[in-house]
Amino acid sequence: MESIGIYEAKSKLSKLVERAEAGQEVTITRRGRPVAKLVPAKAGVEVDRKAVMDEIRAFSKTIKLKKKLSPRELREAIEWGRR
Repeated sequence: MESIGIYEAKSKLSKLVERAEAGQEVTITRRGRPVAKLVPAKAGVEVDRKAVMDEIRAFSKTIKLKKKLSPRELREAIEWGRR
């Protein structure tokens, strides 16, 4: 796997993308420290969205709420969870 500085990567982005298309990985560094990795798109993690949704639905059936939440209460719970 090749390593390249961020400034040089900026000026050679087209060539780096061609290398990724060819299956190569390139680590981009800033001041010698790895900060990003350019990889072929197919090498990334592919998520089976249907399987994930099925898991969420199955999990949600195991949760027992004392009462049903109103839309307002649901929004508040979501906002609280984002903090």
